[in-house]
Amino acid sequence: MPKVLASIACNLDSDMLLASIPLFASEKVQAIEWSFDTLYKHRNIPDWFVELLRTYSDSGRLIGHGVYFSLFSGKWSADQQAWLDRLSRLSANFNFDHITEHFGFMTGADFHKGAPLSLPFTSNVLNIGRDRLQRIAQVCQCPVGLENLAFAYTLEEVKRHGEFLNKLLEPVNGFIILDLHNLYCQLYNFEQDYEDIIQLYPLDRVREIHISGGSFEQSGIQDGKKIRRDTHDSAVPEAVFELLEKTLDRCPNLKYVVLEQLGIGLQTEDSKKQFQEDYFRMKKMLDTFNRRTTEFPNQDFNPPQKEPKTVPLEDLKLHKQQLELSAILESSESLADVNTKLRQSSLAKSPWQIENWAPEMLETAWCIARKWKAGFQ
Repeated sequence: MPKVLASIACNLDSDMLLASIPLFASEKVQAIEWSFDTLYKHRNIPDWFVELLRTYSDSGRLIGHGVYFSLFSGKWSADQQAWLDRLSRLSANFNFDHITEHFGFMTGADFHKGAPLSLPFTSNVLNIGRDRLQRIAQVCQCPVGLENLAFAYTLEEVKRHGEFLNKLLEPVNGFIILDLHNLYCQLYNFEQDYEDIIQLYPLDRVREIHISGGSFEQSGIQDGKKIRRDTHDSAVPEAVFELLEKTLDRCPNLKYVVLEQLGIGLQTEDSKKQFQEDYFRMKKMLDTFNRRTTEFPNQDFNPPQKEPKTVPLEDLKLHKQQLELSAILESSESLADVNTKLRQSSLAKSPWQIENWAPEMLETAWCIARKWKAGFQ
């Protein structure tokens, strides 16, 4: 068995599946990552898709990736409990090698509408995140991980992200999905050097790497300034392949590298072909890496057998601020309106430190929230 498995994010999306058929036919897909909570759109899962999942599950090469749990929501919701209940049932039917979620909280009142955004790295936020991770670990009974976030309001957040992830994951012996496109977004948007930022991550906790594409968006408030966005709707850029080459040797417990792309970016024959070429390029890199490495992971990341507290931890002040921020971002008609409302909100002069937010990143948060208001795209 190779040390690092070449994998794809495989969901019930016709365009993505059509792009992936030649990869499965060539028997080159060594593992699949399934975003199990996106199935709310589908009343029934086709038997052939279940069989595909079962094949990889039986081989110990199925990993689960969550989108909608909203790890840091200040108030525990019925939707979060339903998410855990569904994961419990799925874990009884499929053998997940691990389960992961996104860092951040979801904007939007509807559980399936909203954007994952950052929040203060405070002790209260840390404790809520730990509480939620313990609940995930309890129901799935397998390793649990978090994906680094592409978005940040400030350079300070970028520099503290790895350390905060480490603190979050310690109690569940958890791991990191190091999404290299997310990292690329932060490096580009804050004009940082890879070597300066990568050393701030606990790379021994990296069990999985994501590579994907995205897009640039012109800032409306700063001439000539472009913001890199993690939109998952294009091919993997050369810069991300370069980051992968630099990162492989730094992650001693790495097991999976996953190629991601949304079906909305795979609707033409050219885009499907490019997706396949990206996969084979990724796999070739991993084959070379696997041939030259002799050390296999010595960390299995199995969580300790510890029951979480009966009552989920909550912070109602944080919850109120999250709702307030979401409402401001989603309803404001202009960036000036966003700024005015934020200065008048409970987030002003608080641990959120809105006074220090980079204007172009606040603009980006406003754009993200308005886009996601209609639901996950």
